[in-house]
Amino acid sequence: MGFREHSVPCGEYLRDSAQQHEDGRRRQRVASDQTERDFSFRNGYRQVCGARPSIEPRHSSELGLVNAARVNTSAVERRAQSLVTRRTVKKEWQAAWLLRAITCMDLTTLSGDDTDERVLRLCAKARQPLQQEIMKKLGIESLEIKVAAVCVYHRFVETARRGVEGSGIHVAAVSTGFPAGLSPLAERVAEIRRSVEAGADEIDVVITRAHVFGGKWQSLYDEIAMFKNAAGQRI
Repeated sequence: MGFREHSVPCGEYLRDSAQQHEDGRRRQRVASDQTERDFSFRNGYRQVCGARPSIEPRHSSELGLVNAARVNTSAVERRAQSLVTRRTVKKEWQAAWLLRAITCMDLTTLSGDDTDERVLRLCAKARQPLQQEIMKKLGIESLEIKVAAVCVYHRFVETARRGVEGSGIHVAAVSTGFPAGLSPLAERVAEIRRSVEAGADEIDVVITRAHVFGGKWQSLYDEIAMFKNAAGQRI
């Protein structure tokens, strides 16, 4: 370690030394954080925080987006905390946004004791989610407010199709071994084909979550590509 000339004022020397020390500690923290992020990503234990995943993609045009992904966890957490403190829209604007939200909803029944009658009741609610009295008071009868889709098991796709016929409401089917998604891949792909043949407009799939936890992004991509191919061009 070298020494400064005695002509340098003591105060300046102490300030410079303190700054150099702080800069060194900051560099160590950054290096340590980066090492931890890389480790946690490769092992799938924590959320990626600015680290580039180690992937050798066979489909570079798609997985290149994953390779380039960056997440600033601190910024995301701050943003999420700020949402609950923001002022919301009021009066007629609030009603307008709530009505818009209804048109983006999927009404779902995924119980083990579902019946055709229950699905048909859900379809009736999907066609008219608001009471007629409320629509009249708001003066929105002509808007024909309805939900976006009705979501059911494959077993009830044809029933839901009859229930929403002519309304423009989509029928979504939970295929691919919902909810665990642990049935054999061939069975999950075949279930998608059967749901599409039965009249489903949308397919809600269940990915193999172990691919995510293990950082097996190519395997996840290949699985989703198989699901998409099974659904066909219409969906």
